[in-house]
Amino acid sequence: MTLIAIGAAFLTAGIVKGVIGLGLPIVSVALLTVLVGLPNAMALMLIPALFANVWQGCVGGHANSVVKRIWPFLVLATVTVWLGALALTRVNLPLLSAFLGLVLMLYAVVNMAGLRISFSRSQDRWAGPLFGLANGIVTGMTGTSAVPGVIYFQAIGLQRDAMIQAMGILFSLSIAALAVSLGGNGLLNIELGLLSVAALVPSIAGMMLGQRIRKSLSETRFRQVFFIALLLLGLYIIISAAPWSS
Repeated sequence: MTLIAIGAAFLTAGIVKGVIGLGLPIVSVALLTVLVGLPNAMALMLIPALFANVWQGCVGGHANSVVKRIWPFLVLATVTVWLGALALTRVNLPLLSAFLGLVLMLYAVVNMAGLRISFSRSQDRWAGPLFGLANGIVTGMTGTSAVPGVIYFQAIGLQRDAMIQAMGILFSLSIAALAVSLGGNGLLNIELGLLSVAALVPSIAGMMLGQRIRKSLSETRFRQVFFIALLLLGLYIIISAAPWSS
């Protein structure tokens, strides 16, 4: 039954990824945290998310310009993942699960509210490394790289195609760093690795289905449904992690 639920989680995450270009790590970790706990959820997510995002980061023709533009952010976002991952073995896991819930809710609220910030080139000299540091720590603690990375990409004015490719590059580097960090903290094993590889099948099926849905569904409408669902899921994870729920 658990294997079916894991497959369904990755199918759902793949559909979201196929429709809006992001969300596989966020959705899969959020759903799997309820099933198997945060560290195992992060481990299971690694292979499907890496596969999806390496492809996304390589396609689009903007890789060189994107890397030149945001390399300070990317460096800090990658090398500080281990700081967040250390918390997995030193901090109460329900607290980290609740933090994941807060991150999901923040991401949903910011997008639903249409909140935007902007940085000039001179401001980006300090904003890039600062956001990279925050992104790396959040990735290590929760397995999700979208917050505050996507907010940063919007703030520096990346256009749609460049931003999608930047997300692919960021997520690929973050997931690779997360894999190293989880392994270094003894949170990966052969069984989880094999399950993560097997999860490629429902993930790819979901992405293919999501791409079909994208052609027939208003992206604006889907994003509204997606972020409302993310908000409710984050709230559910917080309630589940509360002392009275155990």
